[in-house]
Amino acid sequence: MAKIKEYLPHSLLGRSLLIIVIPLILLQLVSATVFYENHWNKVSQRLARNLAGDIAAVIALTGANPAASSAGRVFDLAANTMAMRIDFEDGKILKNAPDQRRGGIVDRMLIRAMDEAVKKPFTVNTDKIEKHVVINVQLSGGVLNIVTNRKRLFSSTTYIFVLWMVGTAMFLFGIATIFMRNQVRPIRRLAAAADNFGKGRDAPRFKPEGATEVRLAASAFISMRDRIQAQIGQRTDMLAGVSHDLRTPLTRMKLQLEMLGDDGAVSDLKGDVLEMEHMLEAYLAFARGEGDEAQKPTNLTHMLEEIAGQARRKGAQIDLHTEGEIVVPVRPNAFRRCVTNIVENADRYGEHVSIRAGQRDDAVEIVVDDDGPGIPLDAREDTFKPFFRIDSSRNSETGGVGLGLTIARDVMRGHGGDINLDDSPAGGLRARLTLPL
Repeated sequence: MAKIKEYLPHSLLGRSLLIIVIPLILLQLVSATVFYENHWNKVSQRLARNLAGDIAAVIALTGANPAASSAGRVFDLAANTMAMRIDFEDGKILKNAPDQRRGGIVDRMLIRAMDEAVKKPFTVNTDKIEKHVVINVQLSGGVLNIVTNRKRLFSSTTYIFVLWMVGTAMFLFGIATIFMRNQVRPIRRLAAAADNFGKGRDAPRFKPEGATEVRLAASAFISMRDRIQAQIGQRTDMLAGVSHDLRTPLTRMKLQLEMLGDDGAVSDLKGDVLEMEHMLEAYLAFARGEGDEAQKPTNLTHMLEEIAGQARRKGAQIDLHTEGEIVVPVRPNAFRRCVTNIVENADRYGEHVSIRAGQRDDAVEIVVDDDGPGIPLDAREDTFKPFFRIDSSRNSETGGVGLGLTIARDVMRGHGGDINLDDSPAGGLRARLTLPL
């Protein structure tokens, strides 16, 4: 069964057409069988009996002596009214012919009719003269030779029936293909709209169309998309509002702490306030990147060069290699922040950072390697959780607040891609960013 499925069409259009074609072919086969058994056999039998009857009539009219002069008038009559050329070879003996019952249906019908009507030794040859049938009948005084057109044994309605049957089938198949293509097109548009939405791209011109069920699915998709966008907008607005409102009391706290002096307790409080400011800045950066920014074609090669150049100006050792010009639709600010977080994270814990970017099949892949301490395998997925930090290597003193990778993955998934962590050939951590085209 599995092998059969490999050869079956995988698309909805192909399977729908297969559902239409199989009954159509079966109908044609049944029709052809019925025609062959009833029409073809009966018509061929009647035509063969007519020809055999004419030959029997000629033999009866010539009497016992077909060589007589009176027999000539019978031969002329047969030529004029029966489309048969007849001559008589006096004294000739008909040779035994091989078994002729293995030929086609026309030959078999004629032989059977001759056995019934003539009841004399005979041979039938359909190959001696093109498009003609040669019949030799052994009479008492010699051999009667009859040549007639093969059309007397063949009905043109056979070809007409086949042409009508095949032509009608092809016409109906063409109409079915057009209708099914029109029915499948709305499903493809719905799939494209869902794919674009999953990649963070808008489809403003998408609207329900097609059959009732497809319209219901499209309407459900539009409602789902609107709800998700509303929830994202509410979350972003709330995050930005809360982060912005908290900056005012934090500023007052910083002023109060500056007036208290520099003892140990005050220094700890200053560190806590500084960490809270970093967290709020990360929240605001995330809110700005995921807000109302629209996607547009962006040259990722130039963006990566700018990110690498900015990191080099801060003292990082960056090795960048891109495979030609890479232009894809993204939210530029959000995507820049995502890659910057990954590069800064690699630079923070490693001495050398390598960035590789190129197209892989139907996706763009950006690989960032560092030679730092890396992350244990069982903790890699946890690093994408908000505020998660590995105490042995990542803590508040390094400047991180545990949101860099969270924001980066959120941005990538908002573009329909993802981030995965793996071991780097340099000994540290490898971050692989995959962005579908």
